[in-house]
Formats: sequence, C-alpha cells, structure tokens
Amino acid sequence: MSDRTITLIVEQSLPGWRLDTYLRDRFPAVSRGILKRLIEQEHVRVNGEAVKPTHSPVAGEVVTVSFPEARPAEARPEEIPLDVLHEDEDLLVLNKPAGLVVHPSLGHDEHTLVNALLHHCAGTLSGIGGVARPGIVHRLDKDTSGCLVVAKNDTAHLALSGQFAGRTMEKVYQAIVCGGVRNESGVITARIARHPTHRKRMAAVEGGREARTTFRVRERLGNATLVEAALHTGRTHQIRVHFQHIGYPLFGDPIYGRRQTTRLREESGVNPPRLMLHAWRLGFEHPRTGKRVTLEAPLPEDFVATQAALREAVSKSESGTGC
Repeated sequence: MSDRTITLIVEQSLPGWRLDTYLRDRFPAVSRGILKRLIEQEHVRVNGEAVKPTHSPVAGEVVTVSFPEARPAEARPEEIPLDVLHEDEDLLVLNKPAGLVVHPSLGHDEHTLVNALLHHCAGTLSGIGGVARPGIVHRLDKDTSGCLVVAKNDTAHLALSGQFAGRTMEKVYQAIVCGGVRNESGVITARIARHPTHRKRMAAVEGGREARTTFRVRERLGNATLVEAALHTGRTHQIRVHFQHIGYPLFGDPIYGRRQTTRLREESGVNPPRLMLHAWRLGFEHPRTGKRVTLEAPLPEDFVATQAALREAVSKSESGTGC
C-alpha cells in the first residue's frame, strides 16, 4: 500500500448500504465512481481482505483505503482569472463567479474551474483518486456564486473532507426566494433523495437521506424574500429543494422554481439573470494550524442588482405608480 492510507472502523452495521456508499459518506469530495474503482482494484480492504463494492459494512470492521500515486490530470491548465479570498501552502478559498462550471464533463471539457486551478496551482495539487488535480472538497452548481475551498495537497484534502463529513464546516448562503416567507426564522429537516421519476432532480422524500437547513429572513422584498440559510448537511441541491418544499423556491431556479419565478417576474417586472443563490460565508479549521478560518464572499453585482430592482418595485407599488 502507498503511504496515503486511511483506516476507518465501522461504527454500526449498515445492512442497506454498499461499501462504496459508506465510503462516499465518509469522503464526500471523492466521487462514488472513483471509490468503486479503488475497491475493484483492491486499494480498499476490509479486515485485510479484498471485497466487492456491494459489501455491506458490519460494525467493528476495519476498512483501509489506499490512495494510489497520482497520474497527470487529463484536463489542460488554462489561464483564467480567479477571485482568491485566501491562499496559503495548503489551500485556497475562491469567490466563484456564477456561470463557471467547476469540473470538466461532457460538453464542458474546458474553461472550467479545474482548468483554471491546474494553471494557478501548477505542481502543488492533491492526488486523491489517483489523479493530480485540485482537491475540490465541495461543489457549487454552475449558476451558484460564492465561497469554494480547494485543497492543494492530500493532507489538506482529507482533513477538509473530514470536516464536511463531520458537519463541522460552516456553510452560510444568501438567497432570494419567491414569496413572502411567513416566519422570521426556521428549520427545514425534510429528507432528500433522487426524484422518483426525474432522475436529474432531487426531491424531499420520506425515505431519503437526512438533511437540515436553518434560515432567517434578512429583507422582505414584496412577493420575494432575501434569506440567509445555513447548511448543516451537504445534500445535492439542498437549499433549492428545501425551500421549494416549504413553498418558497429560489428566484430564477429553472428546475425547482420555474412557475413561481415566472409569476414573480410578471408581478415585479424584475427578470433574474440566474439562480439567485450565493455561498456567502465559509468557516473551517485550518488543516495545518488548527485555527478557525472564516471567510465571506461579497454579494456579486447581478445579485445586488436583482435585490435592488425588487426593492424598487415594492417602492413603486406602495406609492401607487406601478411597476
């Protein structure tokens, strides 16, 4: 095994889980596909024995995960400007602009954040999963702006991933939602899973994975509301699904709030340029120093402009001049 071996002890039996699912829960920054491949290539062992990805974890089992030496990344470095909020030898925190895709994928094999980071961090990159690439510990949707932490080495990558898995990372967003949110603050705990029929969507499902979002109202904007939302779990599309679930989908959300966005646009005359969601604050323990790091990304111009336009629409409505 390589010297980058992580040892885990299964705390409770999980008869409904596969081993690759268990590891995905422990290493949220590593894709299930990569973990499955590591298991199949016998880089993962249970009590010293090679197993299949379908193995169900049993309490007391010792799971060792050995990450192979990194090979060169397939993506090409590109000189793309980055808004860096913090950078040191272990990590950097970026203010990601809306519209920038994080990972290369089918149809997005260049001009992504990974391409930019390969240029910016040349020679000092994490190799988790066997590929020398930026250690992007969490993800933001293409049209979501704001704070994104990136690990430069494996030690930082695993430490930050552990904070995400252990729910000690502070993740606070600002969002403009459709409708006047009834309560000044609240907690949303609807479980989240894949939508039963629309497989590219998530949904609040009774048998889904635990999810918890807390929120407070920052400003009332007529038939819209600016909210501050904190994530206490990290489910895909969590804020978008949770606010749709309670009846206030995000303004400009083409998947979970199309109908409500159309109605608000017609009522206010305000056309959102994108999904109105911004990762505003990120807090974590530095993997090397142990000191708390808290960073905030200023609201981008398109978000501020949409907020101001809604505010102006309310003012015109109240003065009787129309929108």
